[in-house]
Amino acid sequence: MNHRVQAGAGGLLHSVCVQHELYKNAARQSLGTFNINSFTSCVKRDFKGTFGLFKDTPEEKWILAIAPSLELATVVPPASALIASVQAARRAAVPAAPLVAASVPPAACVRATPAAPAAVNEEVNVMGFTFREVEQVLHMDTEGFGELLQQAEQLAAETEAVSELPHVERNLQEIQQAGERLRSRTLTRTSQDTADVKASILLGSRGLDIFHISQRLESLSAATTFEPLEPVKDTDIQGFLKNERDNALLSAIEESRRRTFLLAEEYHRDSMLVQWEQVKQRVLHTLLGAGEDALDFSQEVEPSFVSEVGIPGRSALDSVEVAYSRQIYIFNEKIVNGHLQPNLGDLCASVAESLDDKNVSDMWLMVKQMTDVLLVPAKDTLKSRVSVDMQMAFVRQALQFLENSYKNYTMVTVFGNLHQAQLGGVPGTYQLVCSFLNIKLPTPLPGMQDGEVEGHPVWALIYFCLRCGDLSAAMQVVNRAQHQLGDFKIWFQEYMNSPDRRLSPATENKLRLHYRRVLRNSADPYKRAVYCLIGKCDIGDNHGEVADKTEDYLWLKLNQVCFDEDGSSSPQDRMTLAQLQKQLLEDYGESHFSASHQPFLYFQVLFLTAQFEAAIAFLFRVERLRSHAVHVALVLYELKLLLKSSGQSAQLLSQEAGDPPMVRRLNFIRLLMLYTRKFESTDPREALQYFYFLRNEKDSQGENMFMRCVSELVIESREFDMLLGRLEKDGSRKPGVIDKFAGDTRAIITKVASEAENKGLFEEAVKLYELAKNADKVLELINKLLSPVIAQVSEPQSNKERLKNMAVAIAERYRTNGIAGEKSVDSTFYLLLDLMTFFDEYHAGHIDRAYDVIERLKLVPLSQDSVEERVAAFRNFSDEIRHNLSEVLLATMNILFTQYKRLKGAAAGTPGRPQRTLEDRDMLLRSQARALITFAGMIPYRMAGDTNARLVQMEVLMN
Repeated sequence: MNHRVQAGAGGLLHSVCVQHELYKNAARQSLGTFNINSFTSCVKRDFKGTFGLFKDTPEEKWILAIAPSLELATVVPPASALIASVQAARRAAVPAAPLVAASVPPAACVRATPAAPAAVNEEVNVMGFTFREVEQVLHMDTEGFGELLQQAEQLAAETEAVSELPHVERNLQEIQQAGERLRSRTLTRTSQDTADVKASILLGSRGLDIFHISQRLESLSAATTFEPLEPVKDTDIQGFLKNERDNALLSAIEESRRRTFLLAEEYHRDSMLVQWEQVKQRVLHTLLGAGEDALDFSQEVEPSFVSEVGIPGRSALDSVEVAYSRQIYIFNEKIVNGHLQPNLGDLCASVAESLDDKNVSDMWLMVKQMTDVLLVPAKDTLKSRVSVDMQMAFVRQALQFLENSYKNYTMVTVFGNLHQAQLGGVPGTYQLVCSFLNIKLPTPLPGMQDGEVEGHPVWALIYFCLRCGDLSAAMQVVNRAQHQLGDFKIWFQEYMNSPDRRLSPATENKLRLHYRRVLRNSADPYKRAVYCLIGKCDIGDNHGEVADKTEDYLWLKLNQVCFDEDGSSSPQDRMTLAQLQKQLLEDYGESHFSASHQPFLYFQVLFLTAQFEAAIAFLFRVERLRSHAVHVALVLYELKLLLKSSGQSAQLLSQEAGDPPMVRRLNFIRLLMLYTRKFESTDPREALQYFYFLRNEKDSQGENMFMRCVSELVIESREFDMLLGRLEKDGSRKPGVIDKFAGDTRAIITKVASEAENKGLFEEAVKLYELAKNADKVLELINKLLSPVIAQVSEPQSNKERLKNMAVAIAERYRTNGIAGEKSVDSTFYLLLDLMTFFDEYHAGHIDRAYDVIERLKLVPLSQDSVEERVAAFRNFSDEIRHNLSEVLLATMNILFTQYKRLKGAAAGTPGRPQRTLEDRDMLLRSQARALITFAGMIPYRMAGDTNARLVQMEVLMN
């Protein structure tokens, strides 16, 4: 009985502690009211489970007597319930922890609590404690309950103050479940320790020491970088010095590592920049635009069923481009051979004559007219172009072209209508204009002033004589009608005698004043037009009644351009060339002139106003007219009249900072490369002719553009022999196309070879370096090519066979002509050839020949005495030799092993052979094998794969 009571009391004490903490937390959370029925059943279950050992005993009856008496208890607030529960628990002298949270008044608890049965003795020993001692412990915790009571009341007051927070109702069973979950979480923390113990037991039974293994694993360092060592005490001199030395080494290693990474990143960045620059240039050369209106989608594109990429072996040039390229060839031949430089404009104009195209013929006639100016030698083309004398010369040439064109037009019109024109037999411009007016103005127009001359209005005759560029004819009309014209005859005589077609400032002011007072609103359009021409006034009037064509408007405006800066003219009476250029290029633009439908007209408008670069860039965008634009640019370039972009990456037409407002620059290099890209792969000879114009140009990196374009052309077309020449069998060089353009072809060939090497075309680079007579680079590259293939099996049409033939040919030429490169590169080359012979014999099964070759090469030791010597010599070998060392060792060991097996077979087949000789030979082979093993272990080189294992395996088989 005492044993049962003692065990039950132990469980009771544990239950008191657990329930006490559980209900204490519940009181802190102020869980509100409880269901008394649930509480009663909970009490019965808990105490039955705890005191199951008292079944069918007076103790059980005493415990069960408590719960029914609580069913009559009323529910009170949590604070009163806490006091009542504590008092009831103390009076009952039983584990009252489950009753702490019950809402029971003190009086009800006193009346309902029966006396403890006599069987429960206060002296019963519960885990070493009596019930009285337990009661004392509970009594001592009353003060804790008091403090808990105060906290609960304060928490309840705070909760009730917040009316929007809902109350949480939870019964004792739910509280117990929450407590069990908290307890289970706490227990899981110790599960890892339990698992470690189980693992130790399991692995310990297998003979593994988990404790020491764990310590060794923890001692491992996961540091990925060199870290400085911790300093030692000052008294440890040796340790301090050792530590400083180690720290210095680690610092040097870390600094070297950092510099290596920085250097690698810098090289990578530079390489990426160079590659991006090349790609950018390729992209820019592909695009054909110049600015926002780069692609003219309004232009009608003729349908074509022929691919832009020419058929291999067939020219990609059309008939017009072939005709132009022929003239370029003639021009370059004259220059290369030292003859007098011909006029490129005349050569290109001859192409227009053969094309039977009036627009092209007129274009080249205009180009020749505009470039027929007094060229001033100047290093700065911009300075020459913007000078007043040059601009005045351009305007004079433009006016002369327009006047000659209009005179030809009048002649064609008159001779096409001779009956109506009534030309007569008197030659001259005056009679021509009269005949032309018979067609153009058959009846006098209303509003004509100052009478007529021979039936034609006076001012119409004067205007059309001026339009044809014949001032004498106009003066003839003035003389016939001088009585009706007032002071105009005096003004016109001064204008006619002026070298620059300009009145004096005083006369000009008089004429302008007369125009503003009398003629501004005149009904005679020809009179107003003539006065505006002579006096360069009223620049805002376009004179649409007279100048109904673009050429007429352009002629009228060019006559009104002023170049002096006297300041006497008002803004409405002054127009500069820059203002006219801006008006035509920017204000009106392509849409105003219907440039997509009339490209030659818009090109003429720009070119006659000295906007050469803008005109060429526009014409270049028209696919069918691109060849004309390129050759116009070439003519201007040769005459030093073309303004070029300072950078190759600029747009086709650009405006640079610091230039005058209406100055545009043309990317001449890009223009030429865009044009040749079409046919450089099919017609490299013709492309080379165009690249010769770039012989004096340099790119952004200072590299000669001719050499750069030639190198790209050779690599793209792969026409090495045709363009650069080729080597004959005797070592002499047969000239190529490039020889006529450059005196020193070695520099160009070296440039091409370098480009081929950078692109990974090593075989082509070897041939090119040999053309350039650069033996060191030839041997260096051929060594790199031979190194990966010498150990391969030689087969027909294989890489090894092709490279072997190339290397043998180079070796024969160099030995014949006494050519040698740097000593180390030269020795490596011939050693690689010998190793190739060794592997060829080895793969062919000629063991003895292969053994003789490797023995003569003295690359690996075949005796213990020569191991040290071969190891020392190994340090002088290049990487191309070292990379093949593992294959050489394996092949040599295989030869020794084959000889060993053959020796054993011979000994068994010929028993009469002297035993002493066989043993000596056997010992020699095994000694050689051991020498190879020793050599492989001593050399400061990590060989590939399982080389050492295979060597040892064969050496073991020999023993």
